[in-house]
Amino acid sequence: MLPKPKFTALDDALYDYLLAHRSPDDAVVRELREETARLGGWAVMQIAPDQATFLRILVAAIGARRAVEVGTFTGLSALAIARGLPEDGRLLCLDVSEEWTAIARRAWAKAGVEGRIELEIAPAAETLRALPEEATFDFAFIDADKKGYPVYWDEIVRRLRPGGLIAVDNVLWEGDVVRPEQQDDDVVAIRRFNELVIADPRVESVMLALADGLTIARKLP
Repeated sequence: MLPKPKFTALDDALYDYLLAHRSPDDAVVRELREETARLGGWAVMQIAPDQATFLRILVAAIGARRAVEVGTFTGLSALAIARGLPEDGRLLCLDVSEEWTAIARRAWAKAGVEGRIELEIAPAAETLRALPEEATFDFAFIDADKKGYPVYWDEIVRRLRPGGLIAVDNVLWEGDVVRPEQQDDDVVAIRRFNELVIADPRVESVMLALADGLTIARKLP
């Protein structure tokens, strides 16, 4: 049996060290995180600080010009993606909450990226299915209702250019994906989705232990 590769588990001190050794957040991001925290328990839906930095770098590194996001919440992930796009880049954000995305709109305006973002308030599956069936997107991020992941995945992969990337959040579900006793609807949906991804011949993928688990997939030629 091959030895397991080296893996560093994160405790609070090490995670704080990790966060301190990345490009620092600016005032807009700090204010957005503070405003989201005031929502109480809902704030857990905001992506992690290092995840936002990673998305911005990833989008810029692949030279993405057209992106789509399913699940916007208060807008941190969209802000990160938009900042990774060029001035004439465009991000389509799909969400169903006017209340939470109003917070997002204010942050985007403060950051000066609102002109790159189109927000559609409607069920994401309906909006995606209404889009032209052509290679429209260079990058996609999915972070919404877990039961909807397979639909969002399929509709987006079909519209992703060859070589384009898709990132999917919460694929570890706080580790419950490997705990057989955990059988709630969300963890069951995530397990099924994870199996769907590795069986999809249209992509190659890797699952990263970033935040609550992030799958990155590249559409094959």
